[in-house]
Amino acid sequence: MNEAALLLQLFNFAYIGILPLIFFKRDGRFNHLWWLTAAPFFLCSLLLIAGWAGYFAPFIAYGNPWSRLLVLASVTFGVVSVALISYTRGTHRIPIALWHQEHDAPRSLVTYGAYSRIRHPFYASFLLALCGAFTFFPHPVTLFTLIYGFLILNLTAAKEEKRLSASEFGAEYRDYMGRTGRFCPRFILSRRAE
Repeated sequence: MNEAALLLQLFNFAYIGILPLIFFKRDGRFNHLWWLTAAPFFLCSLLLIAGWAGYFAPFIAYGNPWSRLLVLASVTFGVVSVALISYTRGTHRIPIALWHQEHDAPRSLVTYGAYSRIRHPFYASFLLALCGAFTFFPHPVTLFTLIYGFLILNLTAAKEEKRLSASEFGAEYRDYMGRTGRFCPRFILSRRAE
């Protein structure tokens, strides 16, 4: 097991884990939806440590050409994830609300910086971290955390988009949704603009 790549993956999950403490403003407690959203990141971190300790074996044995490619892919996912988290943090002038807070009324619409092409760059970076963990340690549990993470973050993003569409910024936000992708940049312009 490539321990440098493992450390990068664990650093990435630690960076995600400290965001609620160092960046997001909290208008309430960590509710059950927050814990459901955070669960795959905790579980994936524990699985990586357990795999390193020898409790689980990945599907692809280390030391063959495929494992080297997977480690390279995982490092790429990890570096891009950390960079996107940092870029997104730098985009905000003030802390934003923590996920799933009950009284999270938008005060402004951020469509520049990390948000210029992706509506949810934090969530995209979290998914990149899960992709990195899966490619580093291909195992059914890391695959489960990736699938579960995608589903729960997609649900969370949809709820946030619905709330923003119904806010005072609704028309502007719906136009913004037409120009950007949820988790990936939208490279092909829509024909509506013509």
